[in-house]
Amino acid sequence: MSTNSNQFLGTERIVKLMKQYAIPCIISLLVGALYNIVDQIFIANASYLGSYGNAANTVVFPLTVIALAIAVMIGDGCCAFVSLSLGKNEPDKAKKSVGNSVVLMIVSSLLLCALYLICSDQIIAMFGGTVNGETFRHSKEYFFYISLGIPFYMFGQAMNPIIRADGNPKFAMVSTLAGAALNIILDPIFIFVFKWGMMGAAVATVIGQIVTAVLAVWYLYHMRLVKPKKTDFSMDWNVSKKTLILGATSFLSQISLVAAMAAINNMIRKYGAMDPIFGQEQYAQIPMAVVGIVMKFFQIVISIVVGMAAGCIPIAGYNMGAGLKERVKELFTKLLLAEASVGAVALIIVELFPGQLITIFGAANESVYYTDFALKAFRIYLCMMIFACVNKACFIFLQAMGKAAASTALSMIREIVFGVGFALTLPLLFGLDGVLYSMPVSDILTFLIALFLIRGTYNELSVKEV
Repeated sequence: MSTNSNQFLGTERIVKLMKQYAIPCIISLLVGALYNIVDQIFIANASYLGSYGNAANTVVFPLTVIALAIAVMIGDGCCAFVSLSLGKNEPDKAKKSVGNSVVLMIVSSLLLCALYLICSDQIIAMFGGTVNGETFRHSKEYFFYISLGIPFYMFGQAMNPIIRADGNPKFAMVSTLAGAALNIILDPIFIFVFKWGMMGAAVATVIGQIVTAVLAVWYLYHMRLVKPKKTDFSMDWNVSKKTLILGATSFLSQISLVAAMAAINNMIRKYGAMDPIFGQEQYAQIPMAVVGIVMKFFQIVISIVVGMAAGCIPIAGYNMGAGLKERVKELFTKLLLAEASVGAVALIIVELFPGQLITIFGAANESVYYTDFALKAFRIYLCMMIFACVNKACFIFLQAMGKAAASTALSMIREIVFGVGFALTLPLLFGLDGVLYSMPVSDILTFLIALFLIRGTYNELSVKEV
């Protein structure tokens, strides 16, 4: 029997555990998402930035997701490894995973920061920033300062799931909340009072990220269940390999999203130029700005969805490690129902109230073309939200069960094969609207595949232990 203090994960009511772990995780991810979203709201409502600033934010957003992808691969992988190790009563392996993960995230974040600073112009062009001169100028300014904050951002994001695995989801939530709250306070001061524009939005974000990173460092020295020693920070490639494999799904789900966003941004630039309205210089940035806003709303919903599923990783991992399959099955059922409910609520909002959503992002300062395209984009792009939410839950739960291969394959099919594939091909048939159709078509087809994996998971969890 396990002697660690995580035993309650195998005995406490599943609903209570979901609330205890998922709610702080949801809040942490929502708050993390708010960095970019809050920036975009204030940028959009600054008359001297408007849709040019919105488009620039859309260009830079996938580049922050690349940093997040690396961070969550290390952090979520470590979280899953620690939970499985504690379930098997192997605390030394858990400590080694935490120490190695800290080293990996520091090295990778510094390398990415250097790459961004050295190759900024080429990277911005790759993600559609050359749609017009003004958008490129704003993108370059915003990207420079965001790049400087990459090491702090990645450290805070990677430590978040590790802190949850250590049994302290509340601290994980508070550390992220503190940084985001500071960003919300500083954004209007830097943008509207100091008139710092894109630089002001980026600097406010970086200051908030530094605060979260400092709190994460403090917690590292005060771990509860898993207290790494100095020797745990020396690299053990066997432990690191297993940690990264468990985090591969989180990485691929994020990095493949970047590939999809790059394809979408470039198709918008290409087919927008062929449009009779958006082919005009003064309106060229509108489709990119609008799709960026739609993605931000989607990011809010997905933060809730991923938060619920990721919050269940320690619960699922511990119970799988302890051989308590009935509890894992119950957790999976409740999670799928909760995710579908979130998708249903989000679908109602985007279909009935798209006008109110675009108003938040500064539509009052824009042309009628902006409003018309935004209404259409919300209703088409996000019309299969329920399937999208269930798909995400399936990816992450399979990962928590240690099924990295199945989870990774499904995630790659969704984002690369379907996400990128349809973003590149549907515009050939439907022009600019084809970009909008790519999302719902991808989610429907992914859901059909996910159904087989969900059924297989239930069958496996129904097999009685001998």
